[in-house]
Amino acid sequence: MRVVSILPAATEIVAAIGGAAFLVGVSHECDYPPEVQALPRVTHTTVDPALPARDIDRQMAAAKRSGVSPVEVDLPTLTRLRPDVLIGQSVCDVCAVGTDELARVVRALDPTPWVVTLHPHTLADVFGDVGRIGKTLARRDEAREVVTRLMQRMRRLEQSVAPRPTPVRVLVLEWLDPPYVAGHWVPELVAHAGGTDVGNTAGSPAVVRSWRELAATAPDLVIIALCGFDAARARRELAAVTDPDARALFSRRVEVIDGNAYTSRPGPRLVEAAELLARLIRG
Repeated sequence: MRVVSILPAATEIVAAIGGAAFLVGVSHECDYPPEVQALPRVTHTTVDPALPARDIDRQMAAAKRSGVSPVEVDLPTLTRLRPDVLIGQSVCDVCAVGTDELARVVRALDPTPWVVTLHPHTLADVFGDVGRIGKTLARRDEAREVVTRLMQRMRRLEQSVAPRPTPVRVLVLEWLDPPYVAGHWVPELVAHAGGTDVGNTAGSPAVVRSWRELAATAPDLVIIALCGFDAARARRELAAVTDPDARALFSRRVEVIDGNAYTSRPGPRLVEAAELLARLIRG
C-alpha cells in the first residue's frame, strides 16, 4: 500500500499505528517522527514563514478571501508517487491543503486514490481519526491499541492531578499578532491537565480577541503555544508585542511551549501536550 499524507497529524497517526513503511510522500510541514523527513514533499507554501506574524496573518487572510490556498500541491511529484491512499483535512483551508484543493488534485490523479479526509475538533474526533486511518490501512488492531494507550494515559493524568479549591485559570494563545485564543481540542487538554480554560470552549474554533478582552479574563497562567512555531520562535514573537494591554496580561505568569509539535496537531502527541500542561499548571 502506497500512502501520501498531506497533513502532519495524519503522518504522525500513520507512524503511530505502525504504518510508516506505507508512506511514500508527505507535506512540506511533516517532520515527525524524524524518519519521515527523508520522504518526498508533495506540498509547498507561498507564504514565507520567516515573515513577522502580522504579515503572515495578512497573507493568510488574503488567501482566504481570494479562495486560493497558500499551500499548493506538487502535482507532478504526487502523480509520480501513485498513491493508493491520500490523507488530507477539512479543518483549515489556509494553513493546509483544503477541501476544494484536495478535490481538484484527486480529479487529476490516475489511478484515483482512496481519500481519507480528517475533520477533528475534539479529542474524541482525534481518537476517531486514528481508528479511521487504521481501518483504511488494514491496521484496525494496532489503531485500537494506540487509542487505548492514549486514553489510559489521559485517565492516569486526570487521576494524578491534585484537586484544588479553585482551579487554575488558563489562557492559551495560538497567535499573537493579532491575538488568537486556541480552541478545538485545547480547552479539553487544559481541563484534563487540571486547569480551567478562560479563553475558549472545547470544540470551538480559534478566535481573535482584543488584548483588552484577554487581559480582562484575569488568567493565573498564560500559555503561548503558537500554531506552526516552535518555542524559540514563539519567544521572539512574544518579545515583539508592545500593546499596553498585552503587556499587562503578560505581567502574569507566562509559559512558552512548542505549539507546532504539541497543541497544533490533532494527533497522538496531544496526550503529551496535556501532560506538559499539567506540569506547567502545577507550577
